[in-house]
Amino acid sequence: MHELSLMTSVLETVRQGALDNDIKQVKKVKLVIGKLSQALPDSLQFAFGVLSQDEMFRGAVLEIEEKDIICLCPDCQNQFAVQDDYSFICPNCQGLKVEIISGRELYIDYFEGDLTDGTD
Repeated sequence: MHELSLMTSVLETVRQGALDNDIKQVKKVKLVIGKLSQALPDSLQFAFGVLSQDEMFRGAVLEIEEKDIICLCPDCQNQFAVQDDYSFICPNCQGLKVEIISGRELYIDYFEGDLTDGTD
């Protein structure tokens, strides 16, 4: 389950960003993951629940935005979403050489928390 190591890295990155910005408690973390990233949202939520028990993350919420796989056909300029069958063939012209323009994302969009002086 690589989601556990992914979440460990996410929390380390957020922790360092929080410390750098005088945030004592993180309230929310938002991730953006593409369907081609091979990261499973349910597994990430589980890993977050297990790993976020220390003081800085206690009570924090993990929000995950999933990005569909979007392709662009260079032959006809058709932009299309790849369905669950993972067919990367242009539905407009049947072109086989398509460019993936979305779906590989895996990043921390933002995090929110309380400053050390008690203000948000």
